Amino acid sequence: MNKKIWLSSPHMSGGEIKYVNDAFETNWVAPLGPNVNAFEKELAQYIGVKHCAALVSGTAAIHLALINLGVRSGDEVICQSFTFSATANPIVYQGATPVFVDSEAETWNIDPELLEKAIRDRINKGKRPKAIIVVHLYGMPAKINDILSIAKKYEIPVIEDAAEALGSRYEERFCGSFGDMGILSFNGNKIITTSGGGALISNIEDYIEKARFLATQARDEAPHYQHSHIGYNYRMSNVVAGIGRGQLEVLDLRIQQRRSNNRFYRELLSKLNGITFHTELTDTFSNYWLTSIIIDPKITGVTREDLRKGLEFDNIESRPLWKPMHLQPVFSGAPAYTNGFSEYAFENGLCLPSGSNLTDEERNRIANQLKKILKF
Repeated sequence: MNKKIWLSSPHMSGGEIKYVNDAFETNWVAPLGPNVNAFEKELAQYIGVKHCAALVSGTAAIHLALINLGVRSGDEVICQSFTFSATANPIVYQGATPVFVDSEAETWNIDPELLEKAIRDRINKGKRPKAIIVVHLYGMPAKINDILSIAKKYEIPVIEDAAEALGSRYEERFCGSFGDMGILSFNGNKIITTSGGGALISNIEDYIEKARFLATQARDEAPHYQHSHIGYNYRMSNVVAGIGRGQLEVLDLRIQQRRSNNRFYRELLSKLNGITFHTELTDTFSNYWLTSIIIDPKITGVTREDLRKGLEFDNIESRPLWKPMHLQPVFSGAPAYTNGFSEYAFENGLCLPSGSNLTDEERNRIANQLKKILKF
Protein backbone atom coordinates (compact mmCIF):
# COMPACT_ATOMS: atom_id res chain seq x y z
CA MET A 1 0.00 0.00 0.00
CA ASN A 2 1.17 3.52 -0.76
CA LYS A 3 2.31 5.74 2.08
CA LYS A 4 -0.51 7.60 3.83
CA ILE A 5 -1.26 11.12 2.66
CA TRP A 6 -2.82 12.92 5.61
CA LEU A 7 -5.50 15.58 5.47
CA SER A 8 -3.40 18.04 7.50
CA SER A 9 -0.40 16.80 9.44
CA PRO A 10 2.01 18.73 11.70
CA HIS A 11 4.84 20.48 9.87
CA MET A 12 7.91 21.25 11.95
CA SER A 13 10.38 23.86 10.74
CA GLY A 14 13.39 22.76 12.78
CA GLY A 15 13.50 26.12 14.54
CA GLU A 16 11.27 24.91 17.35
CA ILE A 17 14.00 22.85 18.96
CA LYS A 18 16.06 25.83 20.12
CA TYR A 19 13.19 27.07 22.28
CA VAL A 20 12.41 23.59 23.59
CA ASN A 21 16.09 22.98 24.40
CA ASP A 22 16.22 26.29 26.21
CA ALA A 23 13.29 25.21 28.37
CA PHE A 24 15.10 21.99 29.30
CA GLU A 25 18.48 23.64 29.83
CA THR A 26 16.99 26.22 32.19
CA ASN A 27 14.65 23.65 33.81
CA TRP A 28 11.60 25.71 32.78
CA VAL A 29 9.55 22.62 31.92
CA ALA A 30 6.68 23.28 34.32
CA PRO A 31 3.72 25.49 33.35
CA LEU A 32 4.56 29.12 32.70
CA GLY A 33 8.00 30.54 32.01
CA PRO A 34 9.84 32.67 29.44
CA ASN A 35 8.51 30.82 26.39
CA VAL A 36 4.90 31.29 27.51
CA ASN A 37 5.42 35.01 28.09
CA ALA A 38 7.20 35.45 24.76
CA PHE A 39 4.67 33.36 22.80
CA GLU A 40 1.81 35.44 24.16
CA LYS A 41 3.58 38.67 23.26
CA GLU A 42 4.53 37.48 19.76
CA LEU A 43 1.01 36.21 19.02
CA ALA A 44 -0.58 39.45 20.16
CA GLN A 45 1.83 41.49 18.04
CA TYR A 46 1.22 39.33 14.97
CA ILE A 47 -2.57 39.56 15.19
CA GLY A 48 -2.63 43.18 16.29
CA VAL A 49 -4.32 42.83 19.67
CA LYS A 50 -3.15 44.06 23.03
CA HIS A 51 -3.44 40.96 25.19
CA CYS A 52 -3.12 37.18 24.89
CA ALA A 53 -3.33 34.20 27.22
CA ALA A 54 -1.72 30.95 26.04
CA LEU A 55 -3.84 27.96 27.04
CA VAL A 56 -4.05 24.18 26.63
CA SER A 57 -6.67 24.31 23.85
CA GLY A 58 -9.00 26.47 21.83
CA THR A 59 -11.87 24.79 23.68
CA ALA A 60 -10.48 26.07 26.98
CA ALA A 61 -10.27 29.55 25.45
CA ILE A 62 -13.97 29.50 24.50
CA HIS A 63 -14.86 28.24 27.96
CA LEU A 64 -12.97 31.08 29.65
CA ALA A 65 -14.44 33.62 27.22
CA LEU A 66 -17.95 32.54 28.21
CA ILE A 67 -17.06 32.79 31.90
CA ASN A 68 -15.70 36.30 31.28
CA LEU A 69 -19.07 37.27 29.79
CA GLY A 70 -20.96 35.93 32.77
CA VAL A 71 -22.63 33.04 30.95
CA ARG A 72 -24.23 30.67 33.45
CA SER A 73 -26.95 28.11 33.91
CA GLY A 74 -30.20 29.06 32.19
CA ASP A 75 -28.60 31.49 29.75
CA GLU A 76 -28.59 31.16 25.98
CA VAL A 77 -25.63 31.65 23.63
CA ILE A 78 -25.97 31.94 19.87
CA CYS A 79 -23.53 29.65 18.10
CA GLN A 80 -22.76 28.99 14.46
CA SER A 81 -24.14 25.56 13.62
CA PHE A 82 -21.68 24.74 10.83
CA THR A 83 -18.59 24.06 12.95
CA PHE A 84 -16.76 21.50 15.08
CA SER A 85 -18.37 20.51 18.40
CA ALA A 86 -15.61 22.22 20.39
CA THR A 87 -17.21 25.56 19.49
CA ALA A 88 -20.48 24.60 21.16
CA ASN A 89 -19.46 22.27 23.99
CA PRO A 90 -18.23 25.00 26.39
CA ILE A 91 -21.69 26.59 26.30
CA VAL A 92 -23.00 23.41 27.90
CA TYR A 93 -20.07 23.35 30.36
CA GLN A 94 -21.63 26.53 31.78
CA GLY A 95 -25.10 25.01 31.97
CA ALA A 96 -26.29 27.33 29.22
CA THR A 97 -28.21 26.46 26.06
CA PRO A 98 -26.70 26.81 22.57
CA VAL A 99 -28.95 28.44 19.98
CA PHE A 100 -27.71 27.34 16.58
CA VAL A 101 -27.77 29.58 13.51
CA ASP A 102 -27.11 28.33 9.99
CA SER A 103 -24.60 29.69 7.48
CA GLU A 104 -24.83 31.64 4.24
CA ALA A 105 -23.53 30.17 0.99
CA GLU A 106 -20.79 32.71 0.23
CA THR A 107 -18.45 32.26 3.20
CA TRP A 108 -20.12 29.18 4.75
CA ASN A 109 -20.21 31.12 8.01
CA ILE A 110 -23.05 32.41 10.19
CA ASP A 111 -25.78 34.08 8.13
CA PRO A 112 -26.19 37.70 9.34
CA GLU A 113 -29.87 37.89 8.30
CA LEU A 114 -30.68 34.63 10.05
CA LEU A 115 -28.63 35.76 13.05
CA GLU A 116 -30.79 38.85 13.49
CA LYS A 117 -33.95 36.81 13.06
CA ALA A 118 -32.77 34.43 15.79
CA ILE A 119 -31.89 37.28 18.16
CA ARG A 120 -35.29 38.91 17.72
CA ASP A 121 -37.07 35.64 18.26
CA ARG A 122 -35.11 34.78 21.41
CA ILE A 123 -35.77 38.26 22.84
CA ASN A 124 -39.47 37.90 22.06
CA LYS A 125 -39.39 34.62 23.96
CA GLY A 126 -37.83 36.40 26.96
CA LYS A 127 -34.33 35.00 26.37
CA ARG A 128 -31.85 37.68 25.34
CA PRO A 129 -28.66 35.83 24.24
CA LYS A 130 -25.65 36.43 26.46
CA ALA A 131 -23.12 36.05 23.61
CA ILE A 132 -22.64 35.24 19.93
CA ILE A 133 -19.96 32.77 18.82
CA VAL A 134 -19.01 33.21 15.17
CA VAL A 135 -16.58 30.84 13.42
CA HIS A 136 -14.19 31.59 10.54
CA LEU A 137 -14.69 28.15 9.03
CA TYR A 138 -11.69 26.41 7.39
CA GLY A 139 -9.85 29.73 7.54
CA MET A 140 -12.52 31.69 5.63
CA PRO A 141 -13.36 35.07 7.19
CA ALA A 142 -17.01 35.47 8.12
CA LYS A 143 -18.99 38.60 7.21
CA ILE A 144 -17.74 40.07 10.44
CA ASN A 145 -18.73 43.72 9.88
CA ASP A 146 -22.36 42.73 9.34
CA ILE A 147 -22.26 40.44 12.35
CA LEU A 148 -20.71 43.09 14.61
CA SER A 149 -23.27 45.65 13.47
CA ILE A 150 -26.11 43.34 14.48
CA ALA A 151 -24.40 42.46 17.77
CA LYS A 152 -23.96 46.15 18.58
CA LYS A 153 -27.60 46.88 17.75
CA TYR A 154 -28.76 44.32 20.33
CA GLU A 155 -25.85 44.88 22.73
CA ILE A 156 -24.62 41.29 22.62
CA PRO A 157 -20.88 40.55 22.92
CA VAL A 158 -19.10 38.55 20.20
CA ILE A 159 -16.59 35.72 20.57
CA GLU A 160 -14.63 34.96 17.39
CA ASP A 161 -13.69 31.31 16.95
CA ALA A 162 -10.60 31.76 14.78
CA ALA A 163 -9.26 28.29 15.61
CA GLU A 164 -8.90 27.51 11.90
CA ALA A 165 -8.17 31.05 10.74
CA LEU A 166 -4.81 32.16 12.14
CA GLY A 167 -3.40 34.55 9.55
CA SER A 168 -6.68 35.07 7.70
CA ARG A 169 -7.79 38.68 7.26
CA TYR A 170 -10.93 40.72 6.75
CA GLU A 171 -10.25 44.17 5.28
CA GLU A 172 -6.59 43.84 6.33
CA ARG A 173 -7.40 43.06 9.97
CA PHE A 174 -6.64 39.61 11.28
CA CYS A 175 -9.45 37.26 12.20
CA GLY A 176 -9.81 37.03 15.96
CA SER A 177 -9.17 40.76 16.48
CA PHE A 178 -12.72 42.03 15.82
CA GLY A 179 -14.86 40.65 18.63
CA ASP A 180 -14.80 41.23 22.36
CA MET A 181 -12.57 38.16 22.49
CA GLY A 182 -11.03 35.82 19.93
CA ILE A 183 -9.82 32.26 20.28
CA LEU A 184 -7.06 30.34 18.51
CA SER A 185 -6.12 26.67 18.33
CA PHE A 186 -2.74 25.02 17.91
CA ASN A 187 -3.99 21.45 17.69
CA GLY A 188 -1.87 19.01 15.69
CA ASN A 189 -3.76 19.56 12.43
CA LYS A 190 -3.83 23.36 12.51
CA ILE A 191 -1.79 25.69 10.30
CA ILE A 192 0.77 25.91 13.12
CA THR A 193 0.80 23.56 16.08
CA THR A 194 2.11 23.27 19.61
CA SER A 195 1.02 19.60 19.58
CA GLY A 196 -1.99 20.75 21.58
CA GLY A 197 -2.77 24.26 22.70
CA GLY A 198 -4.79 27.40 22.16
CA ALA A 199 -5.05 31.05 23.08
CA LEU A 200 -7.54 33.68 24.16
CA ILE A 201 -6.94 37.14 22.69
CA SER A 202 -8.56 40.51 23.35
CA ASN A 203 -7.99 44.23 23.51
CA ILE A 204 -9.67 44.22 26.92
CA GLU A 205 -7.02 43.59 29.56
CA ASP A 206 -9.45 42.52 32.28
CA TYR A 207 -10.67 39.59 30.17
CA ILE A 208 -7.17 38.23 29.70
CA GLU A 209 -6.09 38.80 33.28
CA LYS A 210 -9.17 36.99 34.57
CA ALA A 211 -8.59 34.17 32.08
CA ARG A 212 -5.02 33.70 33.29
CA PHE A 213 -6.20 33.66 36.90
CA LEU A 214 -8.93 31.09 36.26
CA ALA A 215 -6.63 29.00 34.05
CA THR A 216 -4.13 28.54 36.89
CA GLN A 217 -6.68 27.03 39.32
CA ALA A 218 -7.84 30.48 40.48
CA ARG A 219 -5.25 30.62 43.22
CA ASP A 220 -5.59 33.70 45.41
CA GLU A 221 -2.62 35.80 46.51
CA ALA A 222 -1.48 34.01 49.66
CA PRO A 223 1.56 32.04 50.91
CA HIS A 224 -0.70 28.97 51.11
CA TYR A 225 -3.19 27.55 48.60
CA GLN A 226 -6.35 29.61 48.92
CA HIS A 227 -9.21 29.72 46.45
CA SER A 228 -12.22 32.03 46.30
CA HIS A 229 -13.29 30.92 42.81
CA ILE A 230 -13.52 27.65 40.90
CA GLY A 231 -10.45 27.42 38.68
CA TYR A 232 -9.15 25.27 35.84
CA ASN A 233 -5.88 23.69 34.80
CA TYR A 234 -5.85 25.46 31.43
CA ARG A 235 -2.43 27.14 31.14
CA MET A 236 0.01 26.22 28.38
CA SER A 237 3.34 24.78 29.50
CA ASN A 238 6.68 26.43 28.84
CA VAL A 239 7.86 23.50 26.68
CA VAL A 240 4.76 23.57 24.48
CA ALA A 241 5.00 27.35 24.13
CA GLY A 242 8.55 26.87 22.86
CA ILE A 243 7.21 24.76 19.99
CA GLY A 244 4.71 27.53 19.29
CA ARG A 245 7.41 30.19 19.09
CA GLY A 246 9.28 28.20 16.46
CA GLN A 247 6.08 27.54 14.54
CA LEU A 248 5.05 31.20 14.61
CA GLU A 249 8.32 32.10 12.87
CA VAL A 250 7.17 30.17 9.77
CA LEU A 251 3.45 31.02 9.87
CA ASP A 252 3.55 33.26 6.80
CA LEU A 253 5.35 30.53 4.86
CA ARG A 254 2.78 27.96 5.98
CA ILE A 255 -0.01 30.24 4.75
CA GLN A 256 1.71 30.53 1.36
CA GLN A 257 2.01 26.75 1.18
CA ARG A 258 -1.65 26.19 2.05
CA ARG A 259 -2.72 28.75 -0.52
CA SER A 260 -0.48 27.03 -3.07
CA ASN A 261 -2.36 23.79 -2.39
CA ASN A 262 -5.61 25.61 -3.00
CA ARG A 263 -4.36 26.92 -6.37
CA PHE A 264 -3.24 23.39 -7.28
CA TYR A 265 -6.73 21.99 -6.76
CA ARG A 266 -8.44 24.86 -8.54
CA GLU A 267 -6.22 24.48 -11.60
CA LEU A 268 -6.63 20.70 -11.56
CA LEU A 269 -10.42 20.81 -11.36
CA SER A 270 -11.01 24.05 -13.27
CA LYS A 271 -12.56 22.42 -16.33
CA LEU A 272 -15.06 20.34 -14.37
CA ASN A 273 -18.62 21.48 -13.82
CA GLY A 274 -20.42 20.65 -10.62
CA ILE A 275 -17.57 21.38 -8.19
CA THR A 276 -17.72 24.54 -6.06
CA PHE A 277 -14.73 25.74 -4.04
CA HIS A 278 -14.88 27.51 -0.69
CA THR A 279 -13.73 30.89 -1.94
CA GLU A 280 -12.64 34.15 -0.29
CA LEU A 281 -14.66 37.29 -1.00
CA THR A 282 -13.36 40.68 -2.10
CA ASP A 283 -11.47 42.40 0.75
CA THR A 284 -10.86 39.09 2.53
CA PHE A 285 -7.80 36.86 2.68
CA SER A 286 -8.07 33.20 3.68
CA ASN A 287 -5.21 31.09 4.96
CA TYR A 288 -7.00 28.18 3.18
CA TRP A 289 -6.19 25.94 6.12
CA LEU A 290 -8.21 23.25 4.39
CA THR A 291 -9.17 23.37 0.71
CA SER A 292 -12.85 22.44 0.71
CA ILE A 293 -15.28 21.74 -2.10
CA ILE A 294 -18.97 20.96 -2.63
CA ILE A 295 -19.77 18.33 -5.26
CA ASP A 296 -23.05 18.30 -7.17
CA PRO A 297 -23.60 14.60 -7.94
CA LYS A 298 -26.30 15.45 -10.49
CA ILE A 299 -23.66 17.14 -12.64
CA THR A 300 -20.51 15.17 -11.81
CA GLY A 301 -22.14 11.75 -11.51
CA VAL A 302 -20.00 11.29 -8.39
CA THR A 303 -21.09 11.73 -4.79
CA ARG A 304 -19.09 13.08 -1.88
CA GLU A 305 -18.71 9.55 -0.58
CA ASP A 306 -17.60 8.22 -3.99
CA LEU A 307 -14.83 10.79 -3.96
CA ARG A 308 -13.83 10.21 -0.33
CA LYS A 309 -13.74 6.43 -0.69
CA GLY A 310 -11.91 6.66 -4.01
CA LEU A 311 -9.15 8.68 -2.36
CA GLU A 312 -9.13 6.36 0.63
CA PHE A 313 -8.54 3.43 -1.75
CA ASP A 314 -5.09 4.92 -2.48
CA ASN A 315 -4.50 5.68 1.24
CA ILE A 316 -5.28 9.38 0.79
CA GLU A 317 -7.16 11.00 3.66
CA SER A 318 -10.01 13.43 3.00
CA ARG A 319 -12.90 14.38 5.27
CA PRO A 320 -16.57 15.34 4.96
CA LEU A 321 -17.39 18.91 5.92
CA TRP A 322 -18.47 19.40 9.53
CA LYS A 323 -21.80 17.85 10.43
CA PRO A 324 -23.91 20.82 11.61
CA MET A 325 -24.40 21.05 15.34
CA HIS A 326 -28.18 21.19 15.01
CA LEU A 327 -28.02 17.66 13.52
CA GLN A 328 -25.82 16.24 16.27
CA PRO A 329 -27.62 13.83 18.66
CA VAL A 330 -26.12 15.54 21.70
CA PHE A 331 -27.75 18.86 20.71
CA SER A 332 -31.05 17.46 19.46
CA GLY A 333 -33.11 19.57 21.88
CA ALA A 334 -31.38 22.89 21.23
CA PRO A 335 -33.13 25.73 19.36
CA ALA A 336 -31.96 26.07 15.75
CA TYR A 337 -32.55 28.61 12.99
CA THR A 338 -31.76 26.96 9.69
CA ASN A 339 -31.90 27.65 5.97
CA GLY A 340 -30.72 24.28 4.65
CA PHE A 341 -27.23 25.37 3.57
CA SER A 342 -25.11 23.57 6.17
CA GLU A 343 -27.11 20.36 5.74
CA TYR A 344 -26.58 20.49 1.96
CA ALA A 345 -22.87 21.28 2.40
CA PHE A 346 -22.40 18.43 4.87
CA GLU A 347 -24.05 15.93 2.53
CA ASN A 348 -22.05 17.05 -0.50
CA GLY A 349 -18.86 18.66 0.79
CA LEU A 350 -15.32 17.35 1.19
CA CYS A 351 -12.05 18.66 2.65
CA LEU A 352 -9.10 17.70 0.46
CA PRO A 353 -5.53 16.97 1.68
CA SER A 354 -4.13 20.39 2.49
CA GLY A 355 -0.99 19.97 4.58
CA SER A 356 1.74 22.55 4.09
CA ASN A 357 4.18 19.63 3.84
CA LEU A 358 2.56 18.01 0.78
CA THR A 359 5.27 17.00 -1.70
CA ASP A 360 5.08 17.17 -5.50
CA GLU A 361 4.96 13.38 -5.54
CA GLU A 362 1.98 13.39 -3.18
CA ARG A 363 0.20 16.03 -5.22
CA ASN A 364 0.68 13.89 -8.32
CA ARG A 365 -0.80 10.89 -6.52
CA ILE A 366 -3.80 12.94 -5.45
CA ALA A 367 -4.24 14.35 -8.98
CA ASN A 368 -4.08 10.92 -10.58
CA GLN A 369 -6.64 9.50 -8.17
CA LEU A 370 -9.00 12.45 -8.65
CA LYS A 371 -8.76 12.01 -12.41
CA LYS A 372 -9.67 8.32 -12.07
CA ILE A 373 -12.65 9.02 -9.82
CA LEU A 374 -14.00 12.03 -11.68
CA LYS A 375 -13.06 10.63 -15.12
CA PHE A 376 -11.27 13.58 -16.66
